[in-house]
Amino acid sequence: MGVLLAAALLSTEAHAAEQKPDAVHWPHRVEARLTGVKVIDKRMRDLMVSSPAMGISIPVRVILPASWSENPRATYPVVYMFHGGDDDYTSWTRETDVEALAKNADALIVMPDAGRNGYYSDWFAGNPRWETFHTHELVRLMEKKFRASRTRAVVGLSMGGFGALNYAAHNRGMFRYVASMSSYVDLNDPAVRLELALGTGKEGIDIKDVWGDPVKNADVWRAHNPAAMPGAFRGTHVHLSAGTSEPGPLDKGSASGVLLASVLGEAPLSGQMDRFARSLRSQGVDVTTHLYTPGTHSWPYWQAELHDIWPSVMKSIGR
Repeated sequence: MGVLLAAALLSTEAHAAEQKPDAVHWPHRVEARLTGVKVIDKRMRDLMVSSPAMGISIPVRVILPASWSENPRATYPVVYMFHGGDDDYTSWTRETDVEALAKNADALIVMPDAGRNGYYSDWFAGNPRWETFHTHELVRLMEKKFRASRTRAVVGLSMGGFGALNYAAHNRGMFRYVASMSSYVDLNDPAVRLELALGTGKEGIDIKDVWGDPVKNADVWRAHNPAAMPGAFRGTHVHLSAGTSEPGPLDKGSASGVLLASVLGEAPLSGQMDRFARSLRSQGVDVTTHLYTPGTHSWPYWQAELHDIWPSVMKSIGR
């Protein structure tokens, strides 16, 4: 059955309900192409998507809805899940039990690659163009090939949480629910500026290539700073979570270097998120927070958080 489905997806358009184009979500038409489907198990597929915006093919992991095979004419809500800056599209299924959580979920779970330190942005230098790929090309492809509806939620961790917030702010109404785990939310925070300088330098990236010069191109930085756009989240439920950086039982067995990086990576985040949450509430945004202790910048805490928010994610998309 999996091989037949893969062949069908590559050769024909899956049936989808007639929908009018939504100009708010994609100001220009860019069509990605599905060029490969690898069957991982009964419901999991790895896709290769040829992206005009990126000029390359991007891998995307998908968990199909529980009733996908039984209801070939149904459309399904979507949960997009974004990985951290030094990881890839396999991370959510590798490090968490999201596939088990989704066992009975009649929703598409879509986990696209976003590059190593791609910043979930269309870069100021011109390429890469991750935001166009994720919010225009991939969304349209899922609707055309995988019967995705326009009911969506998004969950991201670390840099992926930053991307989830920016995508929601830039595309109002695209997501009913956005969850950001352990991400920075204010590009003007001195700790974030230092982390950006250290992190990009380590990876050989010039941060000016991403958003331009922080002074000369302050408007571009502002447009990618969630803290500068609280009003843009009206109509979307925002969930913010982070630890206070103190290690705890879930860190048991971590190598000292890994633990130190996890502590330092989480340290500035809960304060930022608390301030951001207050700013969101002042703008009438529906927001929840989970600022917990102990908690480091590491997968055991994100796994626990995913379990905590999963019922809310499903409820937000009607599941």
